[in-house]
Amino acid sequence: MAVSLSKGGRVSLSKEKPGLSKILVGLGWDVNASDTGSAFDLDASVFLTNASNKVNDEKDFVFYGNLSSQDGSVVHTGDNRTGAGEGDDEVIKIDLLKVSSNVTEIHVVVTIHEADVRKQNFGMVRKAFVRVVDENDGQEIVRYDLEEDFSVETALNFGRLYRGEGNEWKFAAVGTGFKDGLAGFCKEFGVAVS
Repeated sequence: MAVSLSKGGRVSLSKEKPGLSKILVGLGWDVNASDTGSAFDLDASVFLTNASNKVNDEKDFVFYGNLSSQDGSVVHTGDNRTGAGEGDDEVIKIDLLKVSSNVTEIHVVVTIHEADVRKQNFGMVRKAFVRVVDENDGQEIVRYDLEEDFSVETALNFGRLYRGEGNEWKFAAVGTGFKDGLAGFCKEFGVAVS
């Protein structure tokens, strides 16, 4: 049975599932009817950061415009522009054994595309979640349902994977965000924004 986390909760993936190497990070959400009249487009992104909490290279920022990390350990499976249907709306594949040794954390964020133009925020999104699944057997290991009200945020850090002792990997439910969209996370993690 999967571990259910609340905001700030942490779990050792390596202890929950010894020998874990390949995972899927599934992200899902539903949108409330928007009074802006515009469609929602939520996008998942990943930042692979070092001990200084910065990317080592801009290719360690994985998103719909760069589907794979520099070391090939993280692969974005593509952009779902509607969020329609049940289950995962976007999926990130991570091979924990391939993650470069200078990467200490992997942040999984979701942003609302053109949120300012469309006058949208995460207060208009419901049933948002992040889950970690063992790619080999499909077993859900951990899940975090974001239940907070994010009425001004247009970008959220759903969760982060981070290294523990030795080859141990842990997951933390983060649930914090920015009101300036993806640019806020790019600035925090050292990615130049044009």
